[in-house]
Amino acid sequence: MTNHVSAMLETHPKDLGGVDRRTLAECIEACLACAQTCTACADACLSEDMVAEMRRCIRLNLDCADVCGATAAVLTRQTGEDASTVRTLLEACRTACRACGDECASHAEMHEHCAVCAESCRRCEQACADLLASLG
Repeated sequence: MTNHVSAMLETHPKDLGGVDRRTLAECIEACLACAQTCTACADACLSEDMVAEMRRCIRLNLDCADVCGATAAVLTRQTGEDASTVRTLLEACRTACRACGDECASHAEMHEHCAVCAESCRRCEQACADLLASLG
């Protein structure tokens, strides 16, 4: 299976200025996967019998999905990027993933979809941290 994120970064005519393409691609992929997983988890939470007890989880899922989606989009655009905006967005993504991951982890024993989501959030949080570290 072709990794389209990596393929697009490899074929981009702009020099990425020392950014490790693999770390960047992994972060974009983790953000996209987390956005999808959080959206699916929110939907699954809405299907639970005790949906009112899942209100905070649903909210954090939807917030995290939006932040991850925005982060992936900004990271994908390499022409004329603003380093300060990228760093701020990566920090925001880490924060959203941490909050959502913690909330989902608290429901993981009862709801398997929350366990899957917590894992995806942790992966995305780490990918953002790795990219931040590589930016210096």
